[in-house]
Amino acid sequence: LHWPLDTEKTEAVDIYIMAQPLSGKWVHYGTEVTSGSGRLSYTLAEEKMLGIGMYPVRMVVRGDHTYAECFLTVVAKATPCVVFSIDGSFTASVSIMGSDPKVRAGAVDVVRHWQDSSFMIIYVTGRPDMQKHRVVAWLTQHNFPHGIVSFCDGLTHDPLRQKAAFLQGLQQEVTIVAAYGSTKDISVYSSLGLPPTQIHIVGRAVKKLQSQCQFLSDGYVAHLAQLEAASLAHSPKGTTRPTLGKGSYGCPAPVDFLRKQSQLLRSRGQSQAEREGPGNAQPRAKTRSVSVRYPSRTSTVKAERLAPASGPAQSCLCPGLWVLHETALVHLLCPG
Repeated sequence: LHWPLDTEKTEAVDIYIMAQPLSGKWVHYGTEVTSGSGRLSYTLAEEKMLGIGMYPVRMVVRGDHTYAECFLTVVAKATPCVVFSIDGSFTASVSIMGSDPKVRAGAVDVVRHWQDSSFMIIYVTGRPDMQKHRVVAWLTQHNFPHGIVSFCDGLTHDPLRQKAAFLQGLQQEVTIVAAYGSTKDISVYSSLGLPPTQIHIVGRAVKKLQSQCQFLSDGYVAHLAQLEAASLAHSPKGTTRPTLGKGSYGCPAPVDFLRKQSQLLRSRGQSQAEREGPGNAQPRAKTRSVSVRYPSRTSTVKAERLAPASGPAQSCLCPGLWVLHETALVHLLCPG
């Protein structure tokens, strides 16, 4: 893995997008050169902008023809979503880095309830992005619904500030209708302007904080019954339905090429790669960061380094890169 302070030579990277996913045809969008730390930024031209949907992306390094694969997800502005903080709210233990921390009873069902009501699910954590494999593997193991995961960009002494900055930027483009977490997350959610009725905190009630949130003292099971009885999680209206689709992390990936290959493919010469496009190249066992920007007002909120293709077991969706646009939210997903 490459750390932020690592230095490496710059490399030319060809960017391909499957603009019509059902066709299976890759379209070469452009070529960019990475920085010394292995990062690159690519701006979609006005005439190449994509509509709402999920698009496979493949970035091929010209030097050795290895590649990184991602999703580019575009959702409508003001898409309603629900935020879940992983740390201290989903698990009965403090950390999810143990062998297999127990999931709080009803936690998965509450997330699924919101997903079934057509809300986009967003998972946030104060953990560094280098731990994403273990976190996503845990979500996969316990069959959590599809969602987008946000990590801190590397090690930080103030993860709550990064979490708040990410959500504040995100809130400029989507609508957060509810947020779940622990007592540490109250200040983060309050900074978003969410009223106490939309902030749900798991655990025993703290008297001095009762006016700032809704404590789920009886757990997720009782809360789920309340949601269903009161119909609080009503389906959003309009065309803001999320494009990630319904389902759980444990199901097969929605696009076949995101599935990990069990064997390494032979490297090819540059001329062959150019003739065949982004086809059968060897997955790059290096960490890379990628940014995709639209020409209009754009704010890169979260950059997630891509993990080596030989990592842990596969999952449907993994954390990635968020880029905000005036009319769409763009998210890059990398294979787990």
